[in-house]
Amino acid sequence: MLTFSRPAAFAPQAAPADWRDPAVAADDLAACRRLLRDGSRTFLAASRLLPAAVRDPACALYAFCRLADDAVDQHRGAGDPVARLRERLARVYLGEPLPLAADRAMATVVRRFAIPREVPEALLDGFAWDAEGRRYETIEALQAYAARVAATVGVMMALLMGVRSREGLARACDLGVAMQLSNIARDVGEDARMGRLYLPRQWLREAGIDPDAWLAAPSFDAALAGVVQRLLDTAESLYDRVGAGIAQLPRPCRPGINAARRLYAEIGHEVARRGLDSVSQRAVVAPARKLRVLVAAVAERPRAASGAAPAPLEATRFLVDAAADGSPPAREAPAVWDLAGRAVRLIDLCELAAQRRQLRGPSGLL
Repeated sequence: MLTFSRPAAFAPQAAPADWRDPAVAADDLAACRRLLRDGSRTFLAASRLLPAAVRDPACALYAFCRLADDAVDQHRGAGDPVARLRERLARVYLGEPLPLAADRAMATVVRRFAIPREVPEALLDGFAWDAEGRRYETIEALQAYAARVAATVGVMMALLMGVRSREGLARACDLGVAMQLSNIARDVGEDARMGRLYLPRQWLREAGIDPDAWLAAPSFDAALAGVVQRLLDTAESLYDRVGAGIAQLPRPCRPGINAARRLYAEIGHEVARRGLDSVSQRAVVAPARKLRVLVAAVAERPRAASGAAPAPLEATRFLVDAAADGSPPAREAPAVWDLAGRAVRLIDLCELAAQRRQLRGPSGLL
């Protein structure tokens, strides 16, 4: 998993603070931003494309998810780190978060936006799957994993934007799964050198590759290229479905989400440009190309689907069900979440994105 230094602001405090106090909420949000500056600059930069009313709770949500990811990755010794995370999440939903800035900020977000507990619980399931070294035999099994480690974040982001329709949530899940597949296609060699294999084993055998033998001695050849291309084709088909969902978002949110869609799809395009060899090299999109893609994405106007909307992926249906059937969000919120918006700075976004592209753990958390 991706690791980063843990700021002192996230150490347990001597006495619990009231997470409902606007002053405490403001301090906690500032701590979440500092965390993202230190370890997730790409996310922080991309969030500039979102209105402040979404950007601020998104920072809090993402900080909690990243710290959870980091806690599993850095775990050493006895005990089950995922079980401890489940306890923390339970306290968040009880309104009794631990005295940690990220936990208190998460309590504010889940209460204001009525985020069903099943969604972040599924994210923790994905962390558990990584910890146990689960194998993925089919593309459907891999999509089930991606649903947990990536589509969950997509659903929570959709809820922050006020999207609760089944179609909108299904497309948010499609985007999360597609992004995860792009990450996997890019990181085949890097994952293998850490003893991890996410490519569907069925596809490998169909290409004449023994999964376990290949993992013991990773190499690139035409057979593996065909498997990587299949994965990219699957991701591309999902990116194509996402446009109709973006068209349902509030207008101020569309440029940021479309930019995320196009920039992540570009990862796969870069893998293809390099001959599909993601074993001996790691595809990195050049800053100039990122800027071109970004400008085009912001200018693009996604359109609603003209016919019947595609059904959710079977792997993500449970997330759509949980979020669509949830209670509507509360109207009241601490004043800290109602900050004024700021102008988008495209060049700054590009420069920051060039500094750090890795948003992933083995989960590829977005």
